[in-house]
Amino acid sequence: MPRYVIVGGSAGGIGAVEAIREVDPIGTITVISGEPFPQYSRPMLADFLSGEAALEKMKYRDDEFWKRNRVELLTGKEAVSLNLAEKYVELDHRERIDFEKLLIATGGKPFVPEMKGADKDGVFAFTTFSDAERLAAKVEKGKKAVVIGGGLIGVSVAEALCKRGLEVTIVELKDRILNLILDEPASEIIENTIREAGVKIVTGETVQQILGRCDNDGAVGAVVITNGKQLPCDLVVIAIGVVPRTELVAETEVKTNRGIIVDKFMRTSVPDVYACGDVAEAYDFVMDENRSLPLWPIAHLGGKVAGYNMAGKKTEYQGGTSMSALKYFGIPMISAGMANPKDDRTHETLTYHNAERNLYKKIVLRDNMIVGMTFINQIERVGTIFYLMKNRANVKEFKQVLASENFGLAALPSPMRERMLMGGLA
Repeated sequence: MPRYVIVGGSAGGIGAVEAIREVDPIGTITVISGEPFPQYSRPMLADFLSGEAALEKMKYRDDEFWKRNRVELLTGKEAVSLNLAEKYVELDHRERIDFEKLLIATGGKPFVPEMKGADKDGVFAFTTFSDAERLAAKVEKGKKAVVIGGGLIGVSVAEALCKRGLEVTIVELKDRILNLILDEPASEIIENTIREAGVKIVTGETVQQILGRCDNDGAVGAVVITNGKQLPCDLVVIAIGVVPRTELVAETEVKTNRGIIVDKFMRTSVPDVYACGDVAEAYDFVMDENRSLPLWPIAHLGGKVAGYNMAGKKTEYQGGTSMSALKYFGIPMISAGMANPKDDRTHETLTYHNAERNLYKKIVLRDNMIVGMTFINQIERVGTIFYLMKNRANVKEFKQVLASENFGLAALPSPMRERMLMGGLA
C-alpha cells in the first residue's frame, strides 16, 4: 500500500490530497504542518485583521476534510530534515515519518532584512494566521503603525489597519508602491486613493532602525528611516515580501535555484520527491520559463498535478503566470502576466486612461500576442483578455480595440469568438 507524505497542509497540500484520493482510495497519506490548522485561506488574512472575516469564513476546507480523506494530520510539528536514501522525514522532536512518495509544499517565509530593533515587542510579519492573530490582539492598544513595504502584502495590511482606526504610514524603498506589477499611471491611481483614505506613503526610503519607547525600550516607539527622520508608531509590520522555504532540502540532492526546481509533472531532481506552491519554481506560460509564482490558485493547481503523478496518473502542469486580483480601498484591480515589462523595445503597449473615473486599462503585446494586462476600476471583461493571453491568440486584427472601454466578446472575429465559446483556440 503506497505511503504518501506531504510537508505543508495549505493550498498545495490540500490539492495533492484531493488528487491522490481521486486515484488511490487506500494508500496512506500523512500531512505535516507547523500550524494548528493549515486549511485556511492566506489571501484572507487582511480580512481577518480588519475584522471583516472570522476564522470559520477563512477555512479553505472544513474541519472534516482530513478525516473524510483518511489523512493522518500532524499539526504543530516541523519537518527539519530529509533522508532521501532511506526515505524518511525527521520532525523537530526527532520523530521519523517514512515515505514512498514525498511532496514538499512548505510555502514561503517573510523576508526580514537585518534591522536594529527588529526584536522589539510590536514588530510583526504577516504571512500566517498566527501572525494575523497576534497583530490583531495588539491593534486595540495601538494608535500608529508603520508598514515596511508597499507591495501586495504591505498595502493589504495598511488597509486592514486603517479600517481598525490606526494612523498608518507605508514606507517603500522604490519610487512608488506596487512597482513590480503596476506602471506609473496605475500606481498613481492606487496611491491617490490610499492617501485619500488617510494613509501616509513615504517612497524612496526604508526603515533603518526600530526605536523603543521612552518608558519601555523593549516595545516599539518609533522607526528611523533612511533620511534620518523618525516616525512615531506603536506597531511595525514587515511586509517586504516572501522567499521560498527551501531549508528542508538544503543539504540534499534536490536541485534548487531561488526555489525548488520542478518539471511539468512537479517532480524534483530526485525520484519520488515532488514540490509545489510558493517553494517551487514551476512553468510560467508567459515568460516561457520556470520561476517562483507565490499565488494561492497556482499552489492548489500545482498540488493537484503533483498528487495525480504521485498516485500514478500522469498529468502535465500547463503552466500559470503572475496574477493579482485585489480590491484596495474600494478600487478593484487586476494585473496579470508581464504587466510592467522592463524592455519596451520588444513589447507593444496599449492603454486607456480616464482620470476622472480612475479607470485604467493596459494591454502588453509581444509578436501580436497578449503577454500582460492591468485593469483598474473596470474589470468585467478581464476573463476574455486572460483567455486570449493563456491561449496565445494572435490579436493583430483587432488589437487596437483591446484596451477600449467597450471591448468584449463581440469585438473578436467571429471564428475566434466561436472557438472561444466552444472552449478552445487554435
